[in-house]
Amino acid sequence: MTIFAVMCAGLFPLLHMGRPWDAFFIFPYFPNQHGPLWVNFRSPLVWDVFAISTYFTISLVFWYLGLVPDLASMRDRAVGKIKKLVFGTLSLGWNGSHRTWARYEIVSLILAGLATPLVLSVHSIVSMDFATSLLPGWHTTIFPPYFVAGAIYSGFGMVLMLLILTRQTMNLHRYITVRHLDSMAKVLLLTGSIVGFAYATEFFSAWYGGNLYERYHFINRATGPYAWCFYLMVLCNVLTPQLYWFKKVRNHVGLLFITSILVNVGMWFERFVIIVVSLHRAFLPSGWGMFYPTLVDVGILVGSFGLFFTLFLLFIRFLPMVAMWEVKGVVTEQSGHGHGDGGHHAG
Repeated sequence: MTIFAVMCAGLFPLLHMGRPWDAFFIFPYFPNQHGPLWVNFRSPLVWDVFAISTYFTISLVFWYLGLVPDLASMRDRAVGKIKKLVFGTLSLGWNGSHRTWARYEIVSLILAGLATPLVLSVHSIVSMDFATSLLPGWHTTIFPPYFVAGAIYSGFGMVLMLLILTRQTMNLHRYITVRHLDSMAKVLLLTGSIVGFAYATEFFSAWYGGNLYERYHFINRATGPYAWCFYLMVLCNVLTPQLYWFKKVRNHVGLLFITSILVNVGMWFERFVIIVVSLHRAFLPSGWGMFYPTLVDVGILVGSFGLFFTLFLLFIRFLPMVAMWEVKGVVTEQSGHGHGDGGHHAG
């Protein structure tokens, strides 16, 4: 899911440039016909390019490494020369020996250690796109931890929604259990509460800081023409996850699915509130105005959803949607039998 979302995100710096045929200017390359040409490292657009490319690289490597044992299983069971060749190449000569597993677990641990701080750094950089400006509502130091918590929150909401959809349509109840969904709901409760605390902190900072423009911005956010977006955001992001205090809600698949959709709706409106409400009332009244999405705006949004779900459906069509080697390991531990019995029970 992360890889496909980042692939969609990678298109937006090109769209926002206005001149996508000049996209090569955002990558440093040397030598070239212009001499030592470097990008403008002070541009937030360049920060996004580096953040997205780094995030995509580590996510792709982590995802592919997790697939290698399953690709070897598919290689051994493949029918047809083309499938055997493809899966044989992708499995990188995996033989399942003790030495191979030991090295595999070490590499997985190293990559997990690299990916964890990367999540913090990438979303902090994205938040700096806003925080380094002087616009009311953006120029605040709470944005880096606020965006990290929001990214985990919206990510878990999306994962929960896709998990439930896949679980119900692909009959994966034995592998994606209610216990898994219950644990994810607890994470959503924690991160949703952090996001709610960040909302309150923003209002407190605007009041306590004494900045006239900041104060007006947050009053306008709660009482202006876009107030309905703000209250919908609070309802979905702050109040909805509080239902997860109750175990009956956490264990009810239908309610979890509905609330996960509300979380994603709320996080979309959070971005809308941050961007549009700040821009529609800037410093000069001559620049004030209302934003109305055009057909192109709606098309880009719908197209990004279409691209994401197309890639996701292709993935679950051609590759294992659940890590078979992990399931076999869990079944083996629970049954107390050997590898052969574990594979038999997992099948």
